[in-house]
Amino acid sequence: MAYRLGKNRPVIDNRTMRFTTYVKPALPSPPATVSYGAKVTSWPMYLNDQYGDCTCAAAGHMIQNWTANAAAEVTVPDASVLSFYEHFVGTPPPPDEGCNMLSVLRYWRKAGVDAHKVLAFTSIDLKNQAQAQSACWLFGSIYIGVALPDFATQGDMLTVPWVVPPGGPVGNAAPNPSNGHCIPAVSYDADNLYVVTWGEIKPMSWAFYDAYADEAFAVISQDFIEANGLNPAGFDKDALLTDLKEITG
Repeated sequence: MAYRLGKNRPVIDNRTMRFTTYVKPALPSPPATVSYGAKVTSWPMYLNDQYGDCTCAAAGHMIQNWTANAAAEVTVPDASVLSFYEHFVGTPPPPDEGCNMLSVLRYWRKAGVDAHKVLAFTSIDLKNQAQAQSACWLFGSIYIGVALPDFATQGDMLTVPWVVPPGGPVGNAAPNPSNGHCIPAVSYDADNLYVVTWGEIKPMSWAFYDAYADEAFAVISQDFIEANGLNPAGFDKDALLTDLKEITG
């Protein structure tokens, strides 16, 4: 089985809103474990064995996860994910050309994937486990980009453990921005985040996340948070949407 990557290097835009800006003092500590991903029984490949569409495949997986936990599970068709990907790379899509996550998030908010739009997104501070846990708990998942080390791209990439080697992230284990990959985390516990990649759930240790994640976002979807018509407790969604309107017009 061939697996492809496809996340381009992070795009920095100072207008990107930050998760921490909208956290209220009353936000409870995140639970020790979250297992949203357990509600989904099967994850599509979303053509990530043929194209470098991981940024778009991750969007499809997040929609699947949100809907499975909020109401009735929706599996976005492969054709819709492919069409979304082609917006960035053209038609027919070249096998190895990827996208940057920020552009995907912006287009997702404006156009949607198979009619599933998102309300907004905020950046998560890297190497902040509590913030990542809170974002995953409140919003059902987090959208993560990693610069994989070379050792993680050799052999069967799906079976290589995503843990930091004993020698640390140096040499063959150093982050390599040319190995960009995008995955959503749909569950976590004390030891790992559990991410969806290449049609499977893969554990990613918190140390691996700290060493190799080069961007991460909380993505706010009506599919998840507004199934019951409520704001997430401890997060000022209304202020976020007001700021978003000012930025985007």
